Amino acid sequence: MEGISVVRVWTLISSNDGFLLRILDYMSFMISAIAAAIFQKRPDIVVGTSPQFFTICAARAVGFLIRRPWVLELRDFWPESIKAVGAMRDTVALRLMERLERHLYDKADHIIVVAESFERILADRGVDRRKISVVTNGVDRASFPQLDGSPLRALHGLEGKFVVGYIGTLGMAHALETVLDAASMIANDPELNDVRFIFVGDGARREALVKDAVNRRLGNVIFVPSVPRKRAIEYLSILDASIVHLRKMELFEAVIPSKIFECMATGTPILMGVRGEALEIVAQAGAGIAFEPENPAHLASVIRDLRKDPDLAVALGKAGQLAARNFDRDALAKEMVAKLEQVANK
Repeated sequence: MEGISVVRVWTLISSNDGFLLRILDYMSFMISAIAAAIFQKRPDIVVGTSPQFFTICAARAVGFLIRRPWVLELRDFWPESIKAVGAMRDTVALRLMERLERHLYDKADHIIVVAESFERILADRGVDRRKISVVTNGVDRASFPQLDGSPLRALHGLEGKFVVGYIGTLGMAHALETVLDAASMIANDPELNDVRFIFVGDGARREALVKDAVNRRLGNVIFVPSVPRKRAIEYLSILDASIVHLRKMELFEAVIPSKIFECMATGTPILMGVRGEALEIVAQAGAGIAFEPENPAHLASVIRDLRKDPDLAVALGKAGQLAARNFDRDALAKEMVAKLEQVANK
């Protein structure tokens, strides 16, 4: 792919609706990846990215077996995040995985994290700060051209509507019942009868959310199945506002959802239901409006304010596009390569 050799391995594929099957899925990849990697041409460095957890176990094993340095790229705290959303109880198995997680932090030759807050958390846990680097998520601005969203709006009957959207995983961590509650409140406000909500994506909570919307008879809500990335960008371009939301948990205050950079690139105002470093980025950019996570009344209120102030919406969009230049993926990729070269040269 674009000059890069990609080796695909066998895995057990399962849907995201059962913990045991998901673990077997992850472990099958770990075993296949180790077996395949040790027969490839010996690399200068091994990189493993998390989540999920067993990918970095594979990277650790391969680095050890072929005697090469290995780098842990940390994008989320796993298994802590699945415990936080209630997908797994505090069991012996979980505690063993947490001990293994700490072992991986200790044994990694270097750790690259996507947020400053991740660096602080690892340092507080006793990980040597000298072997931690921060390379944030970003956006390939070239892949976000100015698009005419008229055909897509027409397809869903959204001409002349104020469209609020959520594009991405409809998972347990996202508490999207909050958005449905806000949609219900807005549906009962005659001044906002032109507001529509659109969900684009799949996930563990999609079926339940669809059923909930049907039971409530929410005529202002539309669900679209997962679409290819190019199509997802088209959907993002038709939004008057994009919702970014996570559960109201301390763990998620350290997370920086990558979709905020995509919203900036398309000039889409962000309705930010995430606290912490991600909110700081959006606030400093002037690219969105904050609302309290899991507070549907507050979300409905900021939608109402934005709907009634088109000049504000334009200002937020322009500020976001300007800020997106600071998170250009080409520059971040070069920074990542420089970090890997430093580790390899050691």
